[in-house]
Amino acid sequence: MYDYDILIIGSGAAGLSLALKTASFARVAVLSKGSLNQGATFWAQGGIAAVLDENDSVDAHIADTLDAGAGLCNEDMVRHVVEHSQQAIQWLVEQGVPFTVMSREEAGTGAASEPLNADNLKPLHLTQEGGHSHRRIIHATDATGRAIFETLLRQAQQTSGITLYENRLAVDLITRQKLGLEGNDCVGAYVYNNESRSVEVFRARFVVLASGGASKAYLYTTNPESATGDGIAMAWRAGCRVANMEFNQFHPTCLYHPHARSFLITEALRGEGATLELPAGSRFMPAFDERAELAPRDIVARAIDHEMKRLGCDCVYLNISHKPAAFIREHFPTIYARCLEFGIDITRDRIPVVPAAHYTCGGVMVDKLGRTDINHLYAIGETSCTGLHGANRMASNSLLECFVLAFGAADDIRTHIDRLPAAPEKIPDWDESRVTQSQEEVIVAHNWDELRRVMWDFVGIVRSDQRLLKARRRIQMLEHEISYHYRHYLISRDLLELRNLVQVSRLIVESALLRKESRGLHYTIDYPDLARSASDTVLTPQ
Repeated sequence: MYDYDILIIGSGAAGLSLALKTASFARVAVLSKGSLNQGATFWAQGGIAAVLDENDSVDAHIADTLDAGAGLCNEDMVRHVVEHSQQAIQWLVEQGVPFTVMSREEAGTGAASEPLNADNLKPLHLTQEGGHSHRRIIHATDATGRAIFETLLRQAQQTSGITLYENRLAVDLITRQKLGLEGNDCVGAYVYNNESRSVEVFRARFVVLASGGASKAYLYTTNPESATGDGIAMAWRAGCRVANMEFNQFHPTCLYHPHARSFLITEALRGEGATLELPAGSRFMPAFDERAELAPRDIVARAIDHEMKRLGCDCVYLNISHKPAAFIREHFPTIYARCLEFGIDITRDRIPVVPAAHYTCGGVMVDKLGRTDINHLYAIGETSCTGLHGANRMASNSLLECFVLAFGAADDIRTHIDRLPAAPEKIPDWDESRVTQSQEEVIVAHNWDELRRVMWDFVGIVRSDQRLLKARRRIQMLEHEISYHYRHYLISRDLLELRNLVQVSRLIVESALLRKESRGLHYTIDYPDLARSASDTVLTPQ
């Protein structure tokens, strides 16, 4: 049994930020279910939205977010997050994140030569992305997530009080209620060690879910292999409500190439003037929205999906070749190098792109401090549903949310940690005395593939009740088979992830069936119009 004050399940931006904020007063364990750099943060290209430009304002950022969220954002939460955006950037600069600064020409007065610190943020280079009315995206070239992750990981490795565990996948949360004790408190988790193939007990006074989203439910996704909705599924099984699971964001521009798995082409290209074109070379976005390529992602993704189906083509094209080659290589070195590996020189060639599942806007219901329905259980980052994103997440608000909610949760834990007693001493070991080694692991692989194809075909960018009902029936059968396998055979990482993914897929389908309108990321041909009033879709465990 491992014993900590705080157990953080997930090692991305949200989890590492909370660990660094709490290590001075608590013993903290951070779990990564693979190697530490396998999470979504490491692969994030775009940046962090924050109000730093004198021509920008908090009110403008709030208005843009509310507009992108299609009437479903929690305005108090939006204001809370946006008002803390500069604080988040200041903290990241203090940690040493190497953000891109303006050139002397861009700064106008040589400001880029000034040292970058928390009191001097103006030299930061700002770019613009879809849905934003101003340049407010702080970035580290086109590899912002990697720069943030590597900086925070380095700080965590050097901070006493933080222990990092790799190859640990949480199986289920442990609550006092599950132990037959009084109270609705979370006291730890059963954790699968993928190296020893055994289940360990992690006891903790506070548990934080920071395990990311569930876009791996779809056949085509920009997300890493780890995005299997683990935190959402565990919280649901423990008794937490979830909200707005029908809002799955499809990024409009994922590289279309048979050997380029899950490679995102950042929205910042469109912010710097890249245009979307049909195979014959004509632009099409101005016909769908006056903001053209800088319209919110749901609009751009549906437009691409429409044109691909109308023409029967495999992809559309993103073109930035009209920009100077030196500018492209300087601002987008990662994309330039990656595309070059596939024979695409983006300084001369168009980039073939398709939409792909990218972000889970719904999740575990939380308040401004990341608190869930269960005492001492928090959810932050993509695992949570704060109300910030509404029916459609605006570009680069997600990383901002990670930091602001992590800071709030850390402050709340600090307030209560001295008054909270230790977790129960007697937590039963994991019992696998009645299971055997499976000789039919092919079932897991087959079910995994079937689930993702069902979700892509029937619960994708454009939906209908008929498609959703078909998906529900198939998912129910998969749930039965996976549940049987889980009860009778030794567990594995693949089985645990599939168990979580089928649970979250069911929540997505049930939420989509409840929404009798088209709003934001949820578009159904049966209900193409907006409802008269906007309301969240809330599911409660029975």
